[in-house]
Amino acid sequence: MTGSLARITERVRPPAVVVDGHGDWTEAERTLGTRLPEDYKQLVATYGRGDFWGALCLCTPFGDGNPVPLTADLLDDYGPLRDFSPENYPYPLFPEPGGLLAWAVTESAAHVCWLTEGPPESWPVVIRSRDDDYERFDCGAGAFLDGLTSRTITSELLHHEPELAPWFDPAVELDHVYVRLGEGPRPYAERLGILRDTLAPTSDRGGYEHDGQRQDHFAVDATGWLLTYESAYGHQLRVAFPPADSAAARRAVLAAVELMGCPVQSADTVYGTSSWV
Repeated sequence: MTGSLARITERVRPPAVVVDGHGDWTEAERTLGTRLPEDYKQLVATYGRGDFWGALCLCTPFGDGNPVPLTADLLDDYGPLRDFSPENYPYPLFPEPGGLLAWAVTESAAHVCWLTEGPPESWPVVIRSRDDDYERFDCGAGAFLDGLTSRTITSELLHHEPELAPWFDPAVELDHVYVRLGEGPRPYAERLGILRDTLAPTSDRGGYEHDGQRQDHFAVDATGWLLTYESAYGHQLRVAFPPADSAAARRAVLAAVELMGCPVQSADTVYGTSSWV
C-alpha cells in the first residue's frame, strides 16, 4: 500500500463491499493501450466505484454495466468540438501522445484526468470542467486524493464540503423511502438530536436553513444508510439503504421516530422495492 493510500484509508473508511474494483489489470491496460499508475490500481482495489466526499466518482475498468468505466473516450467525445474551438482544448486528448485520460468524473460533468506525459507514476492530475476551465496538480491520483481529503489541496472545480469530515459512498443500489411525519411536541433541533443519538454513531453530511426551514443530511456509520431530516419540503425523513437492509432500517428508523414524538403519516417508497407500510 502506498503512503498516500494508507493516509487516505485512515481518514476515509473503505467500503465493506468493493464495487467494480477487481479484475484483470493486464487486459485492462492492453485494451486502453497504456500501463496505469500503481497508486490508482490500489485505489480501485481498496474503494472501487463510488463517490469520494461528494466531489468525484472513481472510474474503474471492471464490471458489467459499469456506468463510469475507465475508457479512452475523451478524443471521441470532444475531438470534433475541438476542431471548432481549439482554444478551449490546451491539452491533447488520449490516446493522442501526452493526452488527457479521465480517471474520475463529477456530478457537474467535470473530468478528473491524468496528463499522460512520461511514465505513469509521474502523470499529473488535470481537472477539466464542462465550461472548459482547467486546473493542474503536479501529483498523481493517490497524492491528489490524499491532499483533497486532508485539505492540503483545494480545487475551484470540485464541489465538496471541506468543513465536513471526508467520506466514501460505494456505488451500491439503494432503496429510498420518504417518511411523512406529524409535528409532535418537541422543536426541530431536539427531534434531530434524538434521531441521530438513536442511530449513532452518525456522520454529518451538511444541511441548510432558510426562512426558518431546515434540512439536515447525515449517514449512519455502521450501515452506510443515508438520511435527510427536513422541514423545508414538508416535515419528513428521507432514508436510503441497500434493499437487503429494509427490515432493519424500518425497525431502527421508526423506533427513533417514536422517541422523537412524531406521528407517522405515511411511508412511501420513491425508488426501489421496499415497503414500510
